[in-house]
Amino acid sequence: MDPPLASLLEDAPFLHSLADALGSPLNVLIPEVVAENAERFGAVYRRHHLSGRVYFAHKANRSSALVRRLAACDPSAVGIDVASLAELRHALGCGFTGDRVMATGPKDPEFLWLAARVGATVNVDSVTELEQLAALVGAHGLGRTRVLVRLSGFESDHGPAGAGTRVLSRRSRFGTPVAEREAMWAALERHADSVELVGLAYHLDTIGLEEKGRALERCVLLMDECRARGFAPRVVDIGGGFGVGYVEDAGEWERWTTALSEAVLGLRPPLTWRGHGYGLRNDNGTVRGAAALYPAHRPLAGPGYLDELLSRRSPVLGRASATLLLEHLHDLYVEPGRALVDQCGLSLARVLEVRPLGDDPGRYLVRVGMNAADVSLEEHGVLVDPVTLPRGGPRHEAADGGPVGVHLVGNLCLEADLITRRLVFLPHLPRVGDLLAFVNTAGYVMDFHAHHAQRQPSARTVAVSREAGGTWRWCPDENYWPLTHPQGRPS
Repeated sequence: MDPPLASLLEDAPFLHSLADALGSPLNVLIPEVVAENAERFGAVYRRHHLSGRVYFAHKANRSSALVRRLAACDPSAVGIDVASLAELRHALGCGFTGDRVMATGPKDPEFLWLAARVGATVNVDSVTELEQLAALVGAHGLGRTRVLVRLSGFESDHGPAGAGTRVLSRRSRFGTPVAEREAMWAALERHADSVELVGLAYHLDTIGLEEKGRALERCVLLMDECRARGFAPRVVDIGGGFGVGYVEDAGEWERWTTALSEAVLGLRPPLTWRGHGYGLRNDNGTVRGAAALYPAHRPLAGPGYLDELLSRRSPVLGRASATLLLEHLHDLYVEPGRALVDQCGLSLARVLEVRPLGDDPGRYLVRVGMNAADVSLEEHGVLVDPVTLPRGGPRHEAADGGPVGVHLVGNLCLEADLITRRLVFLPHLPRVGDLLAFVNTAGYVMDFHAHHAQRQPSARTVAVSREAGGTWRWCPDENYWPLTHPQGRPS
């Protein structure tokens, strides 16, 4: 936990008062942090002497406060990536102008029409989508629309083992395979009066720097091919996937994953509910499968990951990726989601019930006022221990017997409603009325899967800011605006 998130957790009475007033679950966001994260990405651009824009992947969080705070950032440096009609409308309503918007993801005609109408850049996945966009532009007399062509299926004959090694990036349902690009170039030529090619894009579902570096280099080379066809592209968009480090200690993460394998083999007691293996299984004494877990310890994440990617030498041309972009006078676009809301918020849940597991002495079920969709840690393979905020102030560990293993379960009438499948060890046994704070949940975890199953309330969201005197001020997420009152307080 970095400040100010760590400072917020230290003010347990404030967080208890919020949960008492607004209920459990409750999401708490610090909008100022998202602007600081955007600036950290911008610092990487400046370090490599690059121009371009950082686009927030809106799907990572539904918050209005975060989007409004980003809208107030430097328009030339910060934009927003929207993946639906509703996200586009939300971004425009929060203060983004159309020229700062990137439209990505699956697109219906209404989404394409509004994107073209407001002057957004459309990240096109296929020839079919391009044809649909061009038809809408022509039929409704809209202005020439800027497009990026998203590519996939990158292939290289110069892999890490040297020349002659054929490397193919993993398949994706998004983007036009590089091998099929001729049809896309031809479509762009046919519709030159309706669309303007401004660059090439990719978004790879991997954390591998080598694979992303190959794709970046290939896009630079393909930009030359586009210019030879008469186009004038100037942008390379490398998507997102910069990541977040959830666990500070690499050794802690390695010890837990090792222990999980040992538990799957039966060499130690289970670490999970009913022996769940997170994708691992025991095959005659050998661990098989792959752990479906987010790499919680990431020595390189966020802006640091981008810095490393830009510093690495390309496999074919042998120059740093940033150098390639500079030499060709290309702008760089990135689309961070999780990384841009790192340390931006937490999710609170009230402890409703604590009872021992009769068949597992010394371990407990702790039921909380949220369900697995309210803090979708398991859905995204994120392992985060909650911080206990006792009702009435700190509690001495010895009074409750010291660290204790608990299974955290939700408020739905479903066996599968587990906040964490794994056994979580808390410093002491929580009591009814305590709060559990799940930290750093703003990226995909706090609202990506939220719903109203069984008419249970979904989490409200509040935005908080630190006053000059050190106290915290809050407002409903939808009431936050990045303004400053005469007293120096953000609204």
